[in-house]
Amino acid sequence: MTAPVFVVDHFDAGSGGRYVLEGPEGRHAVSVKRMRPGEDVILTNGTGQWADCVVLDTEGKDRLIVQLDSVSEEEPESPHITVVQALPKGDRGEVAVETMTETGVDAIVPWAASRCITQWKGDRGAKALAKWRATARESGKQSRRVRFPEIAGAMSTKQVAALLATADFAGVLHEDRDAGSEALAVAELPTEGSIVLVVGPEGGVSPEELAAFAAAGARPYRLGHSVLRTSTAGTAATVLVMARTGRWS
Repeated sequence: MTAPVFVVDHFDAGSGGRYVLEGPEGRHAVSVKRMRPGEDVILTNGTGQWADCVVLDTEGKDRLIVQLDSVSEEEPESPHITVVQALPKGDRGEVAVETMTETGVDAIVPWAASRCITQWKGDRGAKALAKWRATARESGKQSRRVRFPEIAGAMSTKQVAALLATADFAGVLHEDRDAGSEALAVAELPTEGSIVLVVGPEGGVSPEELAAFAAAGARPYRLGHSVLRTSTAGTAATVLVMARTGRWS
């Protein structure tokens, strides 16, 4: 199994490459993971920079001493995959972020769709966004990523349409009797550039939103014969796109 991942703000090592991991991450490494001398750990800033280190010692309950010799850089993968996620009820938003992060999505955009029961406003919205970002960080560590997905601020339908207009492939996960849709499994996907997929709320994407997205170049696509919940559709779509574009090869 790959070495556990811990998040750092910098990679400035002392004399001889001696690096001290402290604070909450150091406490987790020493008191929770119980790391011991000789074990491997990976330090990352979550934006692609990382260092493969070896534990030298521990101090107290929250200081892990490691040998850090060099820092590597993981290049962004292509195509870049963004999922626009309509705001779900309760903790289903964090579930969606968690599983999409584990799958490998590059960016997640919270979307305040017209049929969303949940709305992010004021302090409540700020707290919800912070939860999504914390979930992406922890899920990124758990899945051994060194480049965590970017969680953007909540967007309006107009802002999502503008984002779709810039994509090399733009799709809306949607199917109903009045709007014909193509199977995402057979859509022609780019192997480079950017892919943006929109996941609607439980009540579906409204006709007005579909029209706005169509004007931006986004077509409707379906995943299969069953109807997925909003908290799982983005993950299923990401898995499909990862496999078909070579990201998982």
